Amino acid sequence: MARGQQKLQSQAKAQEKQAKAKKQQGHSLLDQKKAAQKALVHACVVCKAQMPDPKTYKQHFENKHPKNDLPEDLKDVQA
Repeated sequence: MARGQQKLQSQAKAQEKQAKAKKQQGHSLLDQKKAAQKALVHACVVCKAQMPDPKTYKQHFENKHPKNDLPEDLKDVQA
């Protein structure tokens, strides 16, 4: 009867593995990179670095490019 128990355990383990693979099927590394790239909508005019929102862009510009004039689209953004 020991073999019967091993068979059941093996089947359950295989079923879990299939469910896990199916769950991760839509979450490949390439899909994650594409989604992250879509979120980076603002690009610095000086160094071309990409940021997700205007607040971060303004902070970047003030810290990394203090000698340059602030772009017009960032002057009204609250930091």
